Amino acid sequence: MDLANIIPPDWAASFELADLIYAVMGCLAAVFVGVQLAKKQALQFSGQKQQAGHLPAVTFADYGDMRFLHLGTPWVQGSMKISQPHEIHLEYVQRMMAWLLVADLDQVQRLQAMQLGLGAASLTKFCHLRLGMPTIAVELNPQVIDTCRRWFHLPPNNANLQVLLADAADIASNNTWHGKIDALQVDLYDQEAACPALDSEAFYADCHKLLTAQGCMTVNVYGRHSRLETSVQRIAKAFGQEAMWAFKPTSAGNTIVLAFRTPRAWDKRALLLQAQMIQTRWSLPAQKWLQELAPLPS
Repeated sequence: MDLANIIPPDWAASFELADLIYAVMGCLAAVFVGVQLAKKQALQFSGQKQQAGHLPAVTFADYGDMRFLHLGTPWVQGSMKISQPHEIHLEYVQRMMAWLLVADLDQVQRLQAMQLGLGAASLTKFCHLRLGMPTIAVELNPQVIDTCRRWFHLPPNNANLQVLLADAADIASNNTWHGKIDALQVDLYDQEAACPALDSEAFYADCHKLLTAQGCMTVNVYGRHSRLETSVQRIAKAFGQEAMWAFKPTSAGNTIVLAFRTPRAWDKRALLLQAQMIQTRWSLPAQKWLQELAPLPS
C-alpha cells in the first residue's frame, strides 16, 4: 500500500514528528491510567473481603440502566434494571419461576414462596409484589439485606414478607417450615460464585421436607467448579429422578433444575396453555421455557 497516494500532500506536510510523539505519549498515558484504575478496583474488592471477616463486604455498581450486586469480588451476584426494579430481567432468574407451569394460577396468592439466598432480591420482589404471594427469604449476610433494602427496592418486612437473617441449611432442617412451602427457590453462592454453597444430599433431603404435597423446588446450578451431573444425582436421591425436570444451560452456563414433591406428568398441550397464561399475566417468557425444559430421562 502506497501511503503517499493516500495521505493528502498538504496534510502530510503539516504532520510533524512532534505530533507523532505527543500522540504516542497520549496513548501510553491512557493505558497507564486504565491499568491503575483496574488495580485500584481489584485492591478495593480485596480490602472489602478482609474487612468483612468471614462474610464478604457488599457493594453495588451502576452501568447505564443496570445495577449490579457484588460480594467483595468482581463476580456479579445479582442485578436489577433501575427503570423496572420489580421485574426479572436475567434469563436464569426468570427460569427460577418455572414452577408456575404446574401451579393453579388463580390461587397463586394463596401459595407460600421461600427463597434460600436473597441475591439482589429479584425473586423475592417478584413473588411478593408482582404475584402477591406470602414470601420468606433467607439470607446469611446482613449487609446483603441492608443493601437490597437501600438500593434494590426490597420492601421492609410486613404481614406477607419475611426476610430472615439466617443460615439456609438451618432453615431447611427446621421442622417449623416442613410441609409448608409451595415454591422453594434455591440460589446459594459464595463471593466467588464458583459452585453452590449448599449442594449435599442431606440439604436436598431437607428441601424435600419443606415442600407441600404439590410443592416445587427450583435450583440454580452454576459455577466453574460445579458439576451438574453430581448436583442432579444428589437432588434425585431426595426427590426421585421421575420427579425432576431440567432446563438446558443458559448462554451464561446456569442450569435450572425443577424438583417436585409429587411427580408431575409432562402434558405438552396443557403446559403450552399454562405458558400462554403466564406470559399474558406477568410477561415472563414461559412459552420459550417449553423449548428448553424437559423431564429428566430415566
